[in-house]
Amino acid sequence: MSPRSGRAKARSLMVIAALTLFGCTAPSPPAVPTASPGAAVATHAMSLTPVGFDALPGWESDHLAPALTAFLAGCRAMRSGQSLGGSDVAGGLGGNPASWETACQAARRIQPGDDAAARQFFQAAFQPYAIDDNGSDQGLFTGYYEPEVAGSRTRTPEFATPLYGEPGDIVRADLGDFDPDLKGKRVSGRIANGRFVPYWDRAAIDGGVLTGRGLEILWLADKVDAFFLEIQGSGRVRLPDGTVVRVSFAGQNGRGYVPIGRVIAARDHIPPSQVSLQSIRAWLAAHPADAAGVMEQNPSYVFFRVLPDARAQDGPPGSLGAGLIPGRSAAVDRAFLPLGAPLWIDTTDPLDGSKLQRLVVAQDTGGAIKGPVRADIFWGWGPDAEARAGKMRQQGRAFVLLPRTGPMAMLSR
Repeated sequence: MSPRSGRAKARSLMVIAALTLFGCTAPSPPAVPTASPGAAVATHAMSLTPVGFDALPGWESDHLAPALTAFLAGCRAMRSGQSLGGSDVAGGLGGNPASWETACQAARRIQPGDDAAARQFFQAAFQPYAIDDNGSDQGLFTGYYEPEVAGSRTRTPEFATPLYGEPGDIVRADLGDFDPDLKGKRVSGRIANGRFVPYWDRAAIDGGVLTGRGLEILWLADKVDAFFLEIQGSGRVRLPDGTVVRVSFAGQNGRGYVPIGRVIAARDHIPPSQVSLQSIRAWLAAHPADAAGVMEQNPSYVFFRVLPDARAQDGPPGSLGAGLIPGRSAAVDRAFLPLGAPLWIDTTDPLDGSKLQRLVVAQDTGGAIKGPVRADIFWGWGPDAEARAGKMRQQGRAFVLLPRTGPMAMLSR
C-alpha cells in the first residue's frame, strides 16, 4: 500500500466513524426493517447463475399480462442517462435505460391482457438468473402498502398532528465529492454556527422544532397514523368532505432507521415471530402513555409532498418514477439489482401459506431493503393490502430477468 492510499483509507475510516456516531444515512423511502438496532451489518456477496425458464418454480402458472403492464410503466418512467443501479452482470446488462430499449419497444407492441403474448415476450427478451447471496439462494420477502388515514387541510382540535413537507434547510452531501473512497455514500444534515451537523431527530421534530415555518401540508387525527404513513412512504388522506389527497415521500432527515417492533419486543419479551404491523399498532393503542416515547426511539423522520394529479386508481410513484402496481411492483436493493428489472419470486403467501410464485418488477427502493435476495412487495391500498403487507415476512428465492445480449428474432417480428 502506498503512503497516499494509506492516508486516503485512514481519512475514509475517520469519516465513516463520524457518520456512525451521527447516525446519518442516505435518504430513501422507508420500509419494513430486517435488523435490530446495534446488530452487525450483514455482508452481502451476490452471484448470478443463468438458468432456463423451466427452472423458475411455477413459471407456467402465472398470468403475465399484469407483469407486462408493470414493466411498461417502468419503460415510460426511465430517462436517458439515468442510473438504474445493479452490480456486476446485473449492472452491466441492466444498469442504464438504453439496456432496456429493445425490450421496451417490443413490449409496446403487445395487446394489453394477452397472457400468451406476454409470456412469449418475456421468454424471448430476457435471460433468467438465479440469485445467490454468499452461497445461499434463500432471502427475505416483506410487503408494504398505501395506507388511508383521516386528515384535514387545516388544524382543528380533532386534527392536530402535522404532516410536514420537506424543510428547505436540509443539506445533502455526496461524500464522493470530497474523497473518491467514499463514492456513493451520502449524508443529510443542517448548518448550525458554521458547522455541518445532523438534522433534527424525531423527538425534536415532535417537540415542535419545525413549528411556525409553514411546512405543514396536512393535519392528521392520530400520531400513530402519521408514524405508519412514514413507514410506508406514501398514503391517502381522506378529508372531512370525503375528498382523498394523495401524499408521497419527499425526503428524510438523514437519521438511521430504528425499528420500533424490535424495541417493543425487547421491552415486553415478545418473540420476534409475533411482531407485525398489526401487533405494533395494537401495542401502541394499548399503551397510549408510552406510545410517543417508543416511536421517538426511531430518530428517522419522513417528509411528504402532495400529489395533486394522482388518480384514485393509481398506485404511488416508486423510486423509478413509475406508479406502483399492486402485487406486481417491488422494492429492491439497487446496489445489487437494477430498477426496471423483472424478478421471479418463489415464496409463500403470509395469510394462508400457499405458494406465492409470480413475476414482479423492481420499481422501488427502501432504507431497510438490503441484499440481493431481498424484496418488498407492494400490495396496494385498503384493508386487504394492509393485512397482507403487515404480516408478510416470508423466506424464499428470487430470479432476476436481464435483457438478452444476442439476436432476438422474435422481437423483430
